[in-house]
Amino acid sequence: MNKEERIKLFKSMSSSERQELIFSKMQARGIEVGSGVPNRKYDSKEVYELIHIVKCFPELREKK
Repeated sequence: MNKEERIKLFKSMSSSERQELIFSKMQARGIEVGSGVPNRKYDSKEVYELIHIVKCFPELREKK
């Protein structure tokens, strides 16, 4: 499935279907809902920088 088809499929989903898809992908990657830092707001640049850093260190993603 190419990018345009994925976008079309995502936009055709209802809000609850989108949430289920996102939650299932998070669960598959071991990400828990609410696993961020409490009372912390991130700007998008900071989030992308953190994601990039974590990709460089796979051991940071492993649960202890």
